[in-house]
Amino acid sequence: MDAVAILKIHRLKKTSPRIAIIQALQTSQNPLSESEVKEKMGQLFDRVTFYRSVLTLEKTGIIHRIVADNTLVKYALNHGEKGCGCNTNHIHFYCTKCNMLVCFKEVKTHQYKLPHGFSFNQCDVLIKGLCNECNNIVGMGKQ
Repeated sequence: MDAVAILKIHRLKKTSPRIAIIQALQTSQNPLSESEVKEKMGQLFDRVTFYRSVLTLEKTGIIHRIVADNTLVKYALNHGEKGCGCNTNHIHFYCTKCNMLVCFKEVKTHQYKLPHGFSFNQCDVLIKGLCNECNNIVGMGKQ
């Protein structure tokens, strides 16, 4: 589904920055940082407009934010009904060697039993370790 259709489903204005952010995320297999999105947006990038657009896209469930550590924030397009939606209850993997961040959409988060009076809205799980590429490199060095 194209960016304009996604915005239309969510009843959002079709602004150039919103379209460019969605398109940037659609063309990537992994979540993107602000600078990676900026590269793909080119002339359409303005930092204030970027953050306003990101906040709107997050609020409506089109994208989600992943905080890997104190300095690394990346964004990913949600995939659910009609090519978008609030399907954020999956795990994220962060490689501590190459800084790659991956959404594992097929691995769902655990449904935690919360104390009385608390309600579940969203669960963010980040697993840190070595990706398959870095594991192979590390493994080769041990021979």
